[in-house]
Amino acid sequence: MAEFADKLAAKPLSYQRAYLGSLLPNYVKSGHLEKYYQRLTDFNFLMAKIQHPEFGVQALIDDFDLVDASEAVTNLEYNSETAKALNWIQRVLWMSADILEGDKTKLAEQLLGRLLYFEMPLIQAMLEVAKQWKAAPWLRPLIPCLTPPRRGLLRTLEGHRNSVNAVAVTADGKRAISGSDDNTLKLWDLTLGKEQLTLKGHRNSVNTVAVTADGKRAISGSSDNTIKVWDLTTGDEQFTLEGHSNSVNAVVVTADGKRALSGSSDNTIKVWDLTTGDEQLTLNGHSDWVNAVAVTADGKLAISGSFDSTLKVWDLITGKEFFTLKGHSNWVNAVAVTEDGKRAISGSSDNTLKVWGLTTRKQLFTIKSHRVKAIAVTTDGKLAISGSSDNILKVWDLTTGKELFTLTGHRDSINAVAVTADGKRAISGSSDNTLKVWDLTTEDKLFTIKGHSYLVKAIADTADREWGISSSSDNTLKVWDLTTGNGLVMLTGDRDSVSAVAVTADGKRAISSSRNNTLKVWDLETEDELFTLKGHRDSVDAVAVTADGKRAISGSRDTTLKVWDLTTGKELFTLKGHRDSVDAVAVTTDGKLAISGSSDNTLKVWDVEIRRELLAFIWRNPIAIRQLFTLTGHSKSVIAVAATADGKRAISGSRDTTLKVWDLTTGKELFTLKGHSNSVNIVAVTEDGKRAISGSDDNTLKVWDLSNGNIIASFTGESPIASCTIAVDGVTIVAGDASGRVYFLRLEGIEPLT
Repeated sequence: MAEFADKLAAKPLSYQRAYLGSLLPNYVKSGHLEKYYQRLTDFNFLMAKIQHPEFGVQALIDDFDLVDASEAVTNLEYNSETAKALNWIQRVLWMSADILEGDKTKLAEQLLGRLLYFEMPLIQAMLEVAKQWKAAPWLRPLIPCLTPPRRGLLRTLEGHRNSVNAVAVTADGKRAISGSDDNTLKLWDLTLGKEQLTLKGHRNSVNTVAVTADGKRAISGSSDNTIKVWDLTTGDEQFTLEGHSNSVNAVVVTADGKRALSGSSDNTIKVWDLTTGDEQLTLNGHSDWVNAVAVTADGKLAISGSFDSTLKVWDLITGKEFFTLKGHSNWVNAVAVTEDGKRAISGSSDNTLKVWGLTTRKQLFTIKSHRVKAIAVTTDGKLAISGSSDNILKVWDLTTGKELFTLTGHRDSINAVAVTADGKRAISGSSDNTLKVWDLTTEDKLFTIKGHSYLVKAIADTADREWGISSSSDNTLKVWDLTTGNGLVMLTGDRDSVSAVAVTADGKRAISSSRNNTLKVWDLETEDELFTLKGHRDSVDAVAVTADGKRAISGSRDTTLKVWDLTTGKELFTLKGHRDSVDAVAVTTDGKLAISGSSDNTLKVWDVEIRRELLAFIWRNPIAIRQLFTLTGHSKSVIAVAATADGKRAISGSRDTTLKVWDLTTGKELFTLKGHSNSVNIVAVTEDGKRAISGSDDNTLKVWDLSNGNIIASFTGESPIASCTIAVDGVTIVAGDASGRVYFLRLEGIEPLT
């Protein structure tokens, strides 16, 4: 397979384009499905397709849909294992599409991080090839550490400034259109999670939206009593339909794209000609607001739902009411119709869904559910997805009426639901101002992701860096084997969040700091708490220990640093000088200097060497004796600091998104490292002082070359990176994030330190 990549890379781009674009379709057309399946599990093919400038992630995702699964199962080459493997790989591409679009070299990282959970030979064989990728330095996951492909949330779309009331999806499943209380509509790329257009023109909330089958136009209804037709290519408004005397709550478009139907708080439904913009019909009959409208695929029937608790079925040729469906005891908020036009599904504030036979004019069955505000039905008519004011989506089997599963993640009422034509994904809109894209197909398998149950605040390692300790906001410390990624010991004792941890060079003791204003010293051999260090008047957020293991230096929100004797548990002295919280502390290997970072945007360098002849003066004037100089340059809080082993340089990380490298002999800034897009929370440095590692609120971990300030490699996690450390080999990295996840990574393409 490596030969394939090498041979293809040697060809002109035009040849690569023709080859990559035609290979899989030709396999399918000629019936060579076994070769088709093999290519889709060939890492080198996946990488070549993604990296070609005329293809990319979306083209590769589409390749997995060239053969329908129901068609493929008739082939001997296609078994359940192959089906699962292809589905998992495609799901990873979906989950990682926004990351891969920004950096196509991250394919190996994302596949390994998400698929190492699976022991399937087909998957493991592909991952073995991915591990060998060497085109550039990269951070290879050593253990499964990213969310695996499974049913549930794929991504969140953010951009609206108020509640999302409406959502529609194009027939190809690649784009969604949303309407909001912020008076706008937005067009979204569902693969990348990117906003493509914002449509402005309504003077009040956008309550409803529909899209034509060709995906070229959207139709929106608003509380400004109008309907607008939009060109989705240009974002221009084509025309406005006026006629309702109250809010437009529902809009639907016929399959041929020639007519739109609207339902309004004026109790009517109107039928519009989308070519001329003329009103064709007004349907009267409801005694209260019309909240929902659906139309059959043949465009002959409309079904409406109303605040009067009824549904009505209308003849769209004559404009006459066929019949009324009664059964709900409260408002009908949502209506959908199956593709064959034989059944309607309604959702109501009476906490039920009802399935109706449109030929028998009878209620088929009732599903007790939740307060339904939105409904979508898959094209095959087998599933319904309901959204509710309880912030939950539920997926229902329309054959049995049984609830299959629930989808949670929104923080407020779900107002709108749409489903892609292939039935694989649902898109929901919520009063939490977001849209979410959900996977409806992947097996809901449970996985264990190593880490804490909450934010990993700090990670420290032993001198030989063979194992490390992580501290967390779940009030625990965990001891990890850095060679295997296995947890060894868990230490508990603090009643409050553990904010930081340091470990002595001999690996026998750990010092943890806490929001309860104290530090604790632990015996790592017996797992016992040795003593508690008290003296700070506010949360202790940082701690460092000298190389000889005799002293600890702590930093606190009380603006001070304290130096502690770890033999006696006594405070030696207090360092004062910062004007705000001390958020980070490091100490040089010789134990002579401490470097602190503060919310006052500065770093300070302190003399912390114990010299008996000075002790009498220290207590009287700690600033004059101990503070050597102040490092200024950051524009926001300094929340991370590390020192090189030779004690000549310090590296700081700040909420201003940058790192700075400082000369500790002169107090001068050497250079600034730029690349993060959010706060830099943590910094570590290799034993030889040649590379720094930083973690950020932008969810990335970056490795820097300290000789030139360039980024060597970057890893994208799933939450803000809060802590990290690097092993003595200079290539094994352990990081923790805000969700409690712990990442074990190896820097490939760089020789380990001897």
